[in-house]
Amino acid sequence: MTTGKDDLYETTITEPGDFVFDERVVKVFPDMINRSVPGYGLIVPMTAMLARRYAQAGTRLYDLGCSLGAVTLAMRAAVRVPDARLVAVDASPAMIEGLQHRLQRSAEPEAPWVETRLEDVLETPIEQASVVVLNFTLQFIRPDRRGELMQRIGRGLVPGGVLVLSEKVRFEDVGEQRALHAWHHEFKRSQGYSDLEIARKRDALENVMIPESIADHRARLAEAGFGHVVQWFQGFNFVSMVAFR
Repeated sequence: MTTGKDDLYETTITEPGDFVFDERVVKVFPDMINRSVPGYGLIVPMTAMLARRYAQAGTRLYDLGCSLGAVTLAMRAAVRVPDARLVAVDASPAMIEGLQHRLQRSAEPEAPWVETRLEDVLETPIEQASVVVLNFTLQFIRPDRRGELMQRIGRGLVPGGVLVLSEKVRFEDVGEQRALHAWHHEFKRSQGYSDLEIARKRDALENVMIPESIADHRARLAEAGFGHVVQWFQGFNFVSMVAFR
């Protein structure tokens, strides 16, 4: 499977809520996310490093909303504990098919087995997990269902297990939110997106991707039984946290 440059919104006219993870998005997804998320190229290998640190023998490592499997593949290359299994989950058939092609092309005999699942992450059982990753996934789930997912993840983690949560967030302070929003747009311009492309993608994502505040995330994690949360990364309005069970 080949991927290309993200030029979807050069000519596509969008309406609010148009964005879907279909075959058109899959074909340009690596380019899209790297040019849209400041620090994405750091978040992926650091997530794998954290997985290597906290993976436990005989457990599962979940990549929920795995898309084309950047984190899955990075964890597979990093983790070497006995009898560990990776579980990569996505609701997009095109994403799972793309990940399966990537796995076939990059076989690693000593690496953990990867199980791919085509399903909604809200339906995925979390069992005997030492590491769970939500890499820019929760923001696409309805806010009223995010709590139940956190609860299920919390129950499914073994003692000492971790959740790595990366998200676009909003800020309570109006001035801070305005500044970070503007800087993010400037970042995307620096990556070659035009103002028209930026506006069209924003319209497509309206009411599809719903960011929350860091305080909202921390409160939900506390309710799900996570005792300690460390925010290790921020790039403008994108953050990554590690929550300890």
